[in-house]
Amino acid sequence: MANAGAPEDVDVIIAGAGIAGATLALALNQAGLKPVLIDPVVFDAQVAPTFDGRASAIAYAAFRQWRALGVGAALEPYAQRIEQILVTDGQTPGAAAHGPSPFFLRFDSAEIADSSDGEPLGYLLENRHIRAALAGAVMDAGIEVLAPAKVARATFGPREAVVRLADGRELRAPVAVGAEGRGSVIRTEAGIGAVGWDYPQTGVVATVRLERPHGGVAHEYFLPGGPFAILPLTGDRASLVWTESSRRGAALKAARPEVFHAHLQRRFGDFLGEATVEGPVFTYPLSLQLAERFVAPRAALLGDAAHGVHPIAGQGLNLGLKGAAALAQVLVEASRLGEDIGSEAVLERYAAWRRFDTVTLSAGMDAFVRLFSNDNPLLRLARGAWMAAVNRIGPARRFFMTEAGGAVGDLPRLLRGEAL
Repeated sequence: MANAGAPEDVDVIIAGAGIAGATLALALNQAGLKPVLIDPVVFDAQVAPTFDGRASAIAYAAFRQWRALGVGAALEPYAQRIEQILVTDGQTPGAAAHGPSPFFLRFDSAEIADSSDGEPLGYLLENRHIRAALAGAVMDAGIEVLAPAKVARATFGPREAVVRLADGRELRAPVAVGAEGRGSVIRTEAGIGAVGWDYPQTGVVATVRLERPHGGVAHEYFLPGGPFAILPLTGDRASLVWTESSRRGAALKAARPEVFHAHLQRRFGDFLGEATVEGPVFTYPLSLQLAERFVAPRAALLGDAAHGVHPIAGQGLNLGLKGAAALAQVLVEASRLGEDIGSEAVLERYAAWRRFDTVTLSAGMDAFVRLFSNDNPLLRLARGAWMAAVNRIGPARRFFMTEAGGAVGDLPRLLRGEAL
């Protein structure tokens, strides 16, 4: 029996009430299972502007999942459609001001409108608005949330997972999901190792107000130090995301506002007019981390606990949302068939479903970082020729757009917009 203060009759323990974890909880609850969420940070703190300054490019298939879970209406006022993506290989800061070079890629949602039912290439949303909508939905659904609470230990027996919190409470369920990020306690306690490495780069993130309309166009410039992205937000604002060396990233974080603005404008150029910073500047160390396995007896990993990738193509969160859709479907279908949802046979279905896509994308993003974050003349020539070739091949462009939209492969029902 669970200790006093701990919920009873729980089907799935989810450590981590972030975006992927909360999405999984909503999916399981909608289908009749009883999840419980555990997080060190209460929801009110997670939605504060100072908690997470990032914005995320959400694949249209992932947004369909939120619509199927009843969260779409709360998110749509904050969702900026991405109608075009322009990718340019730039040699110098300020490349954005000079327009596309001969070596560039152009993606346009109109090219895939027939196959995507008129969806954009994706949606740009500030993470705090995503968290707020998910938190509201979790509360409305009556899903139990233990926060602030931290997982201290976990054991995985033949019939149940036992999760002990730092305050001494114990939770028991057929399966525990580690969705608490790269430092996942569930992953460690389940004996699952991780491989990866740090990049000598820092991600610098700021939100700016633009002097001119962005038109729903996302720009990505590959400079020698790393990519510089201008991601459109609602209200003619943009999220600027660029990579610098770790030393320069720290200096930009500590710089006076006028100094930071001068550096920003050199990279940004003037094609959208003046960019005025709104809110704090955030910096994030960049690394690759991939769990050696996605499941163990009575344990499954989700989101950054399973895979943390470079933000160069904005696919990290989408991988987690794909994982949430797949894991929810596997657990719900097993429950309806009367199976033990925490058994190795059931959890391996989830791992098999997500393993190839995740490993392939993680390796691809790592190769992309190494190919584009340098100024080697031969590599510049090779990647420029590749970009120019893809730009001229319609089927290749359309495949990349559909892949980025999360609509390639064996999709879980939620990613098709269907309830479980």
